[in-house]
Amino acid sequence: MSIDLPGAAAALRVGAHVSIAGGLERAVERAVQSGCDVIQVFTRSNREWAARAIAQGAAARWRVALARSGVDAAMVHGCYLVNLAAPRALVRRRSYRALSDELRRAALLGIRHLVIHPGSHGGDGDAAGVARIAAALDRLHDEQPDNPTSILLENTAGQGNSVGHRFEHMRDILGAMRAPERVGLCIDTCHTLAAGYDIRTTDGWEATFERLEAAVGCARVAAFHVNDSKTPLGSRVDRHEHLGRGFLGLNALRCLVNDRRFAGLPMVIETPRPSERADLVNLAILRALGGRARVGARAQSLAAEPLGPGAKGI
Repeated sequence: MSIDLPGAAAALRVGAHVSIAGGLERAVERAVQSGCDVIQVFTRSNREWAARAIAQGAAARWRVALARSGVDAAMVHGCYLVNLAAPRALVRRRSYRALSDELRRAALLGIRHLVIHPGSHGGDGDAAGVARIAAALDRLHDEQPDNPTSILLENTAGQGNSVGHRFEHMRDILGAMRAPERVGLCIDTCHTLAAGYDIRTTDGWEATFERLEAAVGCARVAAFHVNDSKTPLGSRVDRHEHLGRGFLGLNALRCLVNDRRFAGLPMVIETPRPSERADLVNLAILRALGGRARVGARAQSLAAEPLGPGAKGI
């Protein structure tokens, strides 16, 4: 068993996806107010191809704010339009240019990881999608050999023709690359359940990550997105929910924060934000689960607190 309560819980580093509205440095302020150890941000609009360049002054203010806060800027989330597996060459070209720009932006801001969804093959089949993704990543690394930011492939829920809802897809992408050591994984708990991996029990958690170990190795995981799910096991529908209030439940989260294989990794919530208090409560739940042999009363109580009207997560 890999659940090691004292050691893993002591190294817990949790945070949230934080808005950059009003300037990059405002994201740091919001992270501090929410009690984040780590944060994830967009560096640009997540639903438009065009992106305004980051001014040197804005980058400098961001770095100063981070240094003063003690918050670790762990991840950038890539633009949702990027689809390296797309069947249309025009979409692949736009996706590549956008991703190349995002990798440079992350490096400018000193952010270690850029998280992307692998993409959708559009009906051409998994093998075609895998080959396109691997080729694009190889080209990107060839063109930016010294960029210190690493790309993390996020597992998907399996909607439509998406690549990445099976661990074997990740294995095949990495296996087709010339430099797979430059790419890691970001595991989303909501997506994992929706894709059909039952992580709700301790035995199910262990069995799932044994499968990941066999496919690519758990050491490949560099970060987690920690979300409950509005849809049930195997639904293949991606809908995030507040922690402990969906079909995933608290026991899976207890397994995560106490798993020695993932001690110290950034764990970022992408849950709905109906009020400013929502992030505080969700992060408090994760911290309350650390070091517990069972889901405790404190975590259960927090998961029942009113948070305001529902709102869509990112």
